[in-house]
Formats: sequence, structure tokens, C-alpha cells
Amino acid sequence: MNETNPSVTEADLHAYADGELPAAARARIEAYLADNPDEAAMVAEWQAQNAGIRSLFAGYEKVRDTDPQLVTPPRTASLRARRWAMAAAALLVFALGAVSGHYGSTLLERPELQLAGSETLPKQAETAFTVYAAEVRHPVEVFADEEAHLATWLGKRLEIENLKIPNLQPLGFKLVGGRLLPVDGRPGAMFMYENQAGERLTVMVGRNKENRTTSFRFASSGNVETFYWIDGELGYAVTGEISRETLRGVAEECYRQFPS
Repeated sequence: MNETNPSVTEADLHAYADGELPAAARARIEAYLADNPDEAAMVAEWQAQNAGIRSLFAGYEKVRDTDPQLVTPPRTASLRARRWAMAAAALLVFALGAVSGHYGSTLLERPELQLAGSETLPKQAETAFTVYAAEVRHPVEVFADEEAHLATWLGKRLEIENLKIPNLQPLGFKLVGGRLLPVDGRPGAMFMYENQAGERLTVMVGRNKENRTTSFRFASSGNVETFYWIDGELGYAVTGEISRETLRGVAEECYRQFPS
């Protein structure tokens, strides 16, 4: 993204969609969008999704006695506004599913939803995909014919009880296998999938006990797309050289199947 104007980042576009930029910065982004219709359409979709999110989660703008961060000091109103803006940004890509009720019950249980502080996960996922997806003979350590062993082994290393490896066959991707790899200096897992056309994607899982947030975001690097989210201590990333819509469908399916 933004190859013709590297000074415009995806974070800039999110801030523009959320109405958080001053007039001068907005003018710069609008000029960029005028020359980049694909990004302009994407931003317009984000803005439409924002409206749906605000309608769905309007009740969480209210102060509750059980929410100590929203009680007292004089800056309560501005803090609440910033928390709401971050929550809206974090939920953008799940807005359509949430509005239809598909994710409603799960997300409503997490009113603390915020953007994650660490942005290392998508880069690590991209690197793992680039290194291993091109391998012909040794793309994984344990192949799909030992799926039960793979799940047990990696589940123990990540301290995830009854780890379930996502079944993506309904979406056309068959499990190749998986491997242990480092994520933020700790044991992590990578699962690889392949479709009939030979296209591969990877699903990476890492644990970081410092995580305290949940976010859902895209990251792009050339032709490689990554969809990632952080759920409590666990971080997840789906990466591939496939369309963003296909990748989002895969990520949504993984979100449903992974433990929460």
C-alpha cells in the first residue's frame, strides 16, 4: 500500500477514517485518496463500518460503577471518547459480522476492547510465511498425517489446553502441517495450508503474558497480506499472497475455531 506516496501509512488512513486528523493532515490524505481510488474505496468502507459499530456498541460509551477507569477524574469525558475511538478502529474489519449478530455475543463480552500496543506480530508472521511457504520438501516439521500429535505438541509448548488446529477445508485450504517457531522470543506455532492451485497461507499463534488487549487489523507488505488479532495473552496472524477478502474469510474461520 501507498507505494506512490510512502508518507501516507495505513495508520494515517485509519486516523482519517476515524476523523482524528487536523485540517492540514486531512487535506494531504484527501489528495492522496484522489489519486488512489482503491484506497479511497477502502477508506469509505471503513467509514461506513464505523457508523454501524457506533450504533451497535453505543451502550458502552456510558459510565458504569463497575468500570473504575471511567469514574472520576475531570478528564473522564475525553478519556471515554478516546477509548471509544480505539474500540471502533479495532472492530472495523469485523463490523459486518458483528452487525449481523455473528460475533455480537463474543465481542460484547469484552467491553475493554482496544488496539494492541505491540505491532511486532504481523512482521513476524510475514517473515515466517516468506521463509517457509516457499519450501518444497521441508515447509513444516510435522505433516498433516500426524495432526493429533501436532496439536498436542504445540499445545503443550504454548500452554494451550486442547489446542485445536483450524479446519479450513470448507474454504478450499487443506492442512499441510505445522512447526514450532519463536514469537516475541517465546514458543509459538505456525500452521500451513494449501489450496488446489498450490497457493499457501500460514496461521501463526504466539503467547505473550504482557498482552492485555484485543485488536483486529490488516497489514500489507508487497503482495503479502496479514490479518492479525490479539486475544488476551494469545496473538494470532493469518498470512498469504491471496486476496484480502479471501484472507479475511480464513481469519474469521480461525477466529471461530481457536480458543477464546
